[in-house]
Amino acid sequence: MKWPNSAAKHRANIAEAMANVTAVLVSSSKGAPDPETLRQALRGWAFQMVRDGDDELMPRKDAETPPDDISHALTWLTGASLKVAYVAQSDNLRRALNAISRRLDGKRAADNTILRKRTTLSNALRYAVERELLPKNPLSSIDWRPPQTDDEIDFEYVPGPKQAKQLLQAVRGQGPRGEHLYAFFGCLYYAAMRPSEVANLKKRNCKLPASGWGELVLTSSRPEVGAGWTDDGKSYEERGLKRRARRATRSVPIPPVLVRMLQSHVTQHGIAPDGRLFQAALGGRVRSTEYSNVWQEAREKALLPEELETPLANVPYSLRHAGVSLWIKAGVDPVEVSRRAGHSVAVLWKFYAKILRGQEQTTNQLIDTALGDSDLTE
Repeated sequence: MKWPNSAAKHRANIAEAMANVTAVLVSSSKGAPDPETLRQALRGWAFQMVRDGDDELMPRKDAETPPDDISHALTWLTGASLKVAYVAQSDNLRRALNAISRRLDGKRAADNTILRKRTTLSNALRYAVERELLPKNPLSSIDWRPPQTDDEIDFEYVPGPKQAKQLLQAVRGQGPRGEHLYAFFGCLYYAAMRPSEVANLKKRNCKLPASGWGELVLTSSRPEVGAGWTDDGKSYEERGLKRRARRATRSVPIPPVLVRMLQSHVTQHGIAPDGRLFQAALGGRVRSTEYSNVWQEAREKALLPEELETPLANVPYSLRHAGVSLWIKAGVDPVEVSRRAGHSVAVLWKFYAKILRGQEQTTNQLIDTALGDSDLTE
């Protein structure tokens, strides 16, 4: 029901959550396949949809012949799965909630992951109500409190301006591969772009003057996801900007340093046939595995040994956090920061509240200056 109108990444997330709960909603574990085979059978065959020759949407297990181990797992599950009416029982729902609360290694999952998967479970039960398989959504009667999330970024591990520049130079120093990705990482920091947005940045969207500030007009992104979740079988999905209408754009002014980086990149490396600025060394899109490997090597070169043992700048996305943090600390209006970063003011406060609260004293000083020495009290 959800598949046709869902983004590829959302499809994969739904399948992951449903695989977690379905594997434990069984009447017996006798003869059960190993957990990893069962997970693959559910996620990659039962809950992954394909189109047949008549363009009809169906589960992959019905359109293709699964390997023997997958087929056995699906057959076992068919006989062991609980009927929907029994799923609504308290013990069974608690088993499902416990399943979405754990990672594959048994450790507790991240709070946001638990909440996302619980939402998927709730949506599935609501759909059962819609199909008149259940009288009501039984989750509402389960005394289970979702974890309280603290989404604020731990700025102890967000690189400062000096560290960000050192990391960028460490990227550049990795030979041809690093030089090719230097401006890619520059976009993450100086324009606070998401990696999926940088991956789809085209030359025609860049205004790069000979001097002064330039501008990037962002129109789309290329989030990376497995080929089985997209409509065209590609390992990525080209779509609109995150949390925006399909054809919405976002203008991001960029400082002279990034203008020069992009100009140099185009001169040295050219552009892809479709106009994209960044492509893999052998053509095609820059994959996350490629730029993540470059980033980890840059960390080892730029950070102190004691810093390497912490989560400081542990992922490329840290540069985006660093860029947004820099704008806030520079005194840029939070509304403008949100606009440039591509999210709402509410989201900005949710993730950057510590820094924004730290700017209150500066704001008070500005108001004092505007008020002057006037004293209206009698």
